[in-house]
Amino acid sequence: MRAYLLSALLFVTAVTAFGQAPAAKPTPELYSTATISEMRQLQKAATASDYAYRQVGYLSNNIGPRLSGSAQAERAVEYVADEMRALGLDVRLQKCMVPHWVRGEEHGELIEFPGMAPGTTQKVVLTALGGSIATPADGLTADIVVVNNFEELNALGRDKVAGKIVLFNYKFDRAMAASGFGLAAYRDAVAYRFAGAMAAARLGAVAVLVRSAGGSQNRLAHTGAMGYTDGVTKIPGAAVSFEDAETIAWLAKMGKVRIKLTLTPQTLPDAVSYNVIADLKGSEKPDEVVIVSGHLDSWDLGRGAIDDGAGVAVSMQVPFLLKLLSLKPKRTIRFIAWMNEENGGRGGAAYAEEQKANFGKHFAAIEADLGASHPLGFLFAGKQDALAYFAPISEILKSQGAGLSRVEEEVGSDVGPLTAVGVPSFAPWFDERTYFNYHHTAADTFDKINPKELADVGSVVAVLAYGLANLEQPLPR
Repeated sequence: MRAYLLSALLFVTAVTAFGQAPAAKPTPELYSTATISEMRQLQKAATASDYAYRQVGYLSNNIGPRLSGSAQAERAVEYVADEMRALGLDVRLQKCMVPHWVRGEEHGELIEFPGMAPGTTQKVVLTALGGSIATPADGLTADIVVVNNFEELNALGRDKVAGKIVLFNYKFDRAMAASGFGLAAYRDAVAYRFAGAMAAARLGAVAVLVRSAGGSQNRLAHTGAMGYTDGVTKIPGAAVSFEDAETIAWLAKMGKVRIKLTLTPQTLPDAVSYNVIADLKGSEKPDEVVIVSGHLDSWDLGRGAIDDGAGVAVSMQVPFLLKLLSLKPKRTIRFIAWMNEENGGRGGAAYAEEQKANFGKHFAAIEADLGASHPLGFLFAGKQDALAYFAPISEILKSQGAGLSRVEEEVGSDVGPLTAVGVPSFAPWFDERTYFNYHHTAADTFDKINPKELADVGSVVAVLAYGLANLEQPLPR
């Protein structure tokens, strides 16, 4: 999951916002009596189903990490397409060219530091950042300069940075995450992962290290995309674990710290890949589309269970449950497994380009991409006047503790281009307290999925998708 803007504009309960009257009175009938009954039926089936749990298990355990351009990503496309065909959906693969970056070897050791025993070194747990260039084959050895933020780096100036390796020791705010604002904490920390190399290179640094942009305190390094820009020398970039950042910072206060860093990633030519798109045709308005989606690619350290096998799996479950219950949505429900959300966004961009003449026919878009923890309700990006239209959906979800909604400027990377042109967009509203302990690390594995919580997420996505597909009135746009 890439960081997207967290900008909460309004909190609302299932029916009203903090007891205030809705911004606009909805049109007379929003959902038929039959639709209300069917949403309750769908909720019951979703919370009892293990379909999504089995699917995320297969994606993460049987197929494994699915970095764009990899054999596993290709296999995942085939698998998900076959599963959707087995449900009788109209399936197509939408081609997109994706980055093909291969991690290679990665190694770091402190070879000089205050108080060291003669003839020893200290291993550093680190991982290359996505898109990084390589060091020389025999490694890169240099002194480390430790800074906490961009301001401290710039205050040092070129004389104290040139020829050195910069460690950005910006600390992920665990207290903020523990209070339920994990994404906000991540947004602050991830700025150093993405822009650190560019800032350090401008002052002549030869490589950059960043403290992992997550909450893990299990000596796990957190990967993710880094950025380069034209006109600034590209330098290698890696993330170090919480513990190793602490160690380096401690030693650097006492004197010179020198590291040997070896990274051998390669950026190969762009590879052919695909979005998986599968339609369950609407019975009354088949030309109007409600998207349910998650991204199929993942980083390569773990197995992509919470990011974002879970989102794909709960989205796959929507047509599965509708078929199981013989429910026929009035609008077309379009399942999409996006490709290349993590290090390029090529899948979302390809879909937006293809569909730009049909944006008006996209009734709504849902993207699930922030784990599989207990859902509080759903997030919404769109006109505030639309909030009252969702109150009956929230009333149903309230029984499982998911009756809240919140307005955001955007709710997901892949549906972002649709949101930008006014398509009402949604995402499950997750409990963010622990997600960033595992996100983009080797610990993103299937055992982190709680079956009950995943079923609850699946219920939110299914009830919301079906309710939107059967809404009797158009949404304000």
